[in-house]
Amino acid sequence: MSLSLSMAAFALASSISPGPVNIVALSAGAQFGLRPAMRHVSGATIGFTLLLLLIGLGLNELLGQWPWLAESIKLAGVAFLLYMAFRLAADDGRLNAEKPAMRPTMLYGATMQWLNPKAWLASVAGMGLFAAAGDAPSVWRFAAIYFVICYASLACWAYAGTFLRQHLNKPARVRLFNRSMAALLVASAAYLLLT
Repeated sequence: MSLSLSMAAFALASSISPGPVNIVALSAGAQFGLRPAMRHVSGATIGFTLLLLLIGLGLNELLGQWPWLAESIKLAGVAFLLYMAFRLAADDGRLNAEKPAMRPTMLYGATMQWLNPKAWLASVAGMGLFAAAGDAPSVWRFAAIYFVICYASLACWAYAGTFLRQHLNKPARVRLFNRSMAALLVASAAYLLLT
C-alpha cells in the first residue's frame, strides 16, 4: 500500500466515524438543509486542516512541553460539547418559531474542530504516523489528502441529515431528534473525559 493510500485510509477512518462535528453536520442538514449545512462542513474542514498543519509543523512539541495546555483544550472542548447539547435539548422543536434557530456558520464549524478533542487526537496521531520527522512535504501532502477526505466525510453526514428532514415535520419529532443529538454529544463529552 502506498503512503498516500495509507494517509487516505487513516483520514477516512478518522473523519467518517461518529463524533461531535459529524453529529452537528447531521443536525444542521436535518434542520436547515444541505446548502446551509455546508457552511458548517466548510468551516470544520478548514479548521481541522489548519490544526493538522500546525500540529505537523511543531505545535505538538509545544503541547508536549506544556501538558496542562493540552488538558485545558480537552476541558474546553468538553464544556463546548455540553453547551451545544444543552442548546439542542432546550430547543422547543417549533419549525416556524418567531425567533429563528442558530444557523450553521463557517466560524462555528472551525471553532468546533479546535475545541474537539477527537480532532486533536487525530491530528497528533496522524502526524505522528505520517510526518513524525516534521518533513514539510509530508506534512503538506497529508494535510491536502485529509482536507479532501474530511470535507467529503462531513458532507456525507450533512447530506444524510437532509434525508431526515422530511421526517421532522412536527415539533415533537424535532424535539426527539434534537434531544437524541444532545444525548450523543453528552456521550461524546463523557467519553472524552474518561480517555
